[in-house]
Amino acid sequence: MSAPTPLSQKEYGQRRQAVLRALAPTGALLLPAARECLRNGDTHFPFRQSSDFLYLTGFQEPDAVLVLLPGRAAGEALLFCRDHDARRERYDGPRLGPEQAAEALGLDDAFPLSDIDDILPSLLEDRAQIYLPLGSDEAFEQQVQGWIEECRSRRGGPVGALELTDSGHVLHELRLKKSPGELRLMREAARISAEAHCRAMGRAAPGVPEYVLEAEIAHTFRSSGATGPAYPSIVGGGANACIMHYVDNAAPLPEGGLVLIDAGAEYQGYAADITRTFPVSGRFSDAQRQLYDLVYAAQEAAIHAVRPGATFNDPHLASQRVLIAGLIALDVLTGTVDEILAQGRAMPFLVHRCSHWLGLDVHDVGDYRFGDAWRILEPGMVLTIEPGLYFPAELPETPARFAGLGLRIEDDVLVTKTGFEVLTEGVPRRAEEIEALMQARRRAA
Repeated sequence: MSAPTPLSQKEYGQRRQAVLRALAPTGALLLPAARECLRNGDTHFPFRQSSDFLYLTGFQEPDAVLVLLPGRAAGEALLFCRDHDARRERYDGPRLGPEQAAEALGLDDAFPLSDIDDILPSLLEDRAQIYLPLGSDEAFEQQVQGWIEECRSRRGGPVGALELTDSGHVLHELRLKKSPGELRLMREAARISAEAHCRAMGRAAPGVPEYVLEAEIAHTFRSSGATGPAYPSIVGGGANACIMHYVDNAAPLPEGGLVLIDAGAEYQGYAADITRTFPVSGRFSDAQRQLYDLVYAAQEAAIHAVRPGATFNDPHLASQRVLIAGLIALDVLTGTVDEILAQGRAMPFLVHRCSHWLGLDVHDVGDYRFGDAWRILEPGMVLTIEPGLYFPAELPETPARFAGLGLRIEDDVLVTKTGFEVLTEGVPRRAEEIEALMQARRRAA
């Protein structure tokens, strides 16, 4: 299978044009790239570009600033980036450099980052509103304040009421609906992630450390062309599945228990997010199967609630009603579904909401509601559907037969013109399908 085509220079240019149209006519967008972060000593964490910066440029180097200036006759899209440095490039790899950056990225002009303090204040002199990611980079915000002061000194007086606005108000609405090019990359991230989950199911056995399954997932990600995990993989065997963000992944898998894996690949910047819960032995016990089938039914109801015109909350509410009705039938809760929902009495077992946006970030950008009104779903939006049930043994309300069980099923769902598409269908969801896959993979091994 050939790799999906990377996003084109044309698409990045269209995104910048959309932002320029959304800015105030006398505005300026200043967007910094991510910085390299020191891990310890002289070793850095793996570099990952800022999602907003990546969305508008595709540029994968640190220490750069994108400047968008609507209406500027000499060019509206400018970049400040690192200049060439033969010594550093011998150690760290080649840099694009300002000489090639404009043509390579489809921008109007590019300058050395070292010249930004000399050049940028003059570009801001006639601007009344500056858009930047407020609250995300304190050092950059201080630098912007310095440029504003420089504008004042150049004019010999006040610049005027120069307003600072969070760039997310413009950018994040654009990022919410995915283009056909983005969806190609997200489908590839989903495909790779599904295969990783299937391979991990084949490695599960009593006594196998959780990190062996994590390693199987990581190997599949990288060998399939993903940059790695989109977030730290969760491999929680037994009671560890009741810990929402368990990442130690060091315990042996329990005989007769379940294992919950929450893992997704990042492919060309775009994330997948899949969770599966399956029996270590390859067969669900009766109690495990009761809960699994209930979570599956809740996920089915939530997935089928995804459609244009529905609200973001509709899938969540659909899953909640199924889960609560099931817990009543299992004698875990008493009362009616409406009573339990209104009183919040299912909260000890239903810990999290059913969905979040997905894209360049795992918990992607975009408002979920406007005031008291939930957002309406539209074609091109991608959200997770991930109902779960959790029964920590230490919880007084936990029935003994379910103690220590944690189950979640998560898939990535695209809102289409007519309904939905499950992007992550490459890994089985039904209990009998999971058991069949585990047996087949074990025989093949």
